[in-house]
Amino acid sequence: MTFTLTDDARMLKESARDFFREQAPVARLRKQRDAKQNGRDPELWREIAALGFAGVIVPEEYGGAGLGHVALGAVLEEAGRTLVASPLHSSACAGASALLLAGTDAQQAEWLPKIAAGDVIATIAIEETAHHAPGKSKLEFEGGKLSGEKKYVADGHIADLFIVAGADALYLVKGDAAGLTRRELITADSRGAADLKFDAVAAEKMNGGAEIVDAILDRARIGLAAEMVGQASEAFELTSEYLKTRRQFGQVIGGFQALQHRAAKLFTDLELTRSCVLAALDALDRSSSNIAEYASLAKARASETVHLASNEMVQLHGGIGMTDEHDAGLYLKRARVTEALYGGASFHRDRYAGLLGF
Repeated sequence: MTFTLTDDARMLKESARDFFREQAPVARLRKQRDAKQNGRDPELWREIAALGFAGVIVPEEYGGAGLGHVALGAVLEEAGRTLVASPLHSSACAGASALLLAGTDAQQAEWLPKIAAGDVIATIAIEETAHHAPGKSKLEFEGGKLSGEKKYVADGHIADLFIVAGADALYLVKGDAAGLTRRELITADSRGAADLKFDAVAAEKMNGGAEIVDAILDRARIGLAAEMVGQASEAFELTSEYLKTRRQFGQVIGGFQALQHRAAKLFTDLELTRSCVLAALDALDRSSSNIAEYASLAKARASETVHLASNEMVQLHGGIGMTDEHDAGLYLKRARVTEALYGGASFHRDRYAGLLGF
């Protein structure tokens, strides 16, 4: 199967690449980290939203572009290349998907335009333990009030709207709701997250049950996999360029066969992963009946590939790759977070096998 971007999606990808490289290079993340902003960069978010990136999958009737998931994946990949610290994935992918799949007509009309405009940052709250275990929830919902806890909510420290997953239902909670407390987390990738506690918090019930939670998660996983392809691609390209220019023992180190083999292995894995992620994004746009399989395949492959790419970036750069002065460590730290988020490689290999009846 051959995948080609539409003209609109191609223009969006090129626009994203130019913008992120010029306005949000890795140096901007480093500056945020050193200033202990923990992922807070409202000026950058306003610029991202102004370009339409926050509303790529939001239908035009709600102020979005309605370009679909392949187009959003292209934007997320470019963001991944420069480790852009923004709630783009949390809000434009996971949050918007949750409203599109499970929101009532009134909820969609109220929140989707705000998400598309970047006026509201939405995110999904899934986990209650240290391990990814969707569906295992102790949340209590009674009389329109929600009580319980959620762990490691991506961008939860800056979100304005939470889509909270219970054992068999979804709930909409405003970020300023009485009884909601957040414990901000300082994360390895300098992006930030939060643990949430709900103490009789006013919440609106959304449509659907456990199957909708899985569907939302699959969209979040596929979008994250697209970002991870960007991270791995940039890590590979920077490392490849280093192998071609770094001289040792009288020749460029890329001339050593052992290093060539490692680079070739990474390139092959990267191309296979890119194919898996593109297939998954296309499956979303086609409303395929086996999106769950595509999602777990894409997330498992992306987790393994970004792990290898970030490791090789450090190791093949040698001593400089171990220093904070070099960007390799920033790629490695972001890789470790995205690998685990919404299920790691082992989780998704097991899920994929189960879906296929193994």
